[in-house]
Amino acid sequence: MIEKNFNVIDEAGIHARPASVLVTVASGYESEIKIIYKEKTANLKSILGVMALGIPFGEEFNINAEGSDEEEVLKKLEETLITAGLVNA
Repeated sequence: MIEKNFNVIDEAGIHARPASVLVTVASGYESEIKIIYKEKTANLKSILGVMALGIPFGEEFNINAEGSDEEEVLKKLEETLITAGLVNA
């Protein structure tokens, strides 16, 4: 399992549009992928789970992946977060 920490820089936080993009990316991989905010965890392949976390501007969250393509998926998710303007490089 690998894990990476991120800090939200988008003033709207992780809202519906970027959450949908993250779920689409995550769904293309076999690994189990979790997004963790405070004490709550959600499956990153579930739009409802990600939206329920309600991650706002300025907050930190983690993404962890476990499986055969864990490194590849975490790298792709990081690129997606940066491209969407949700986190800094």
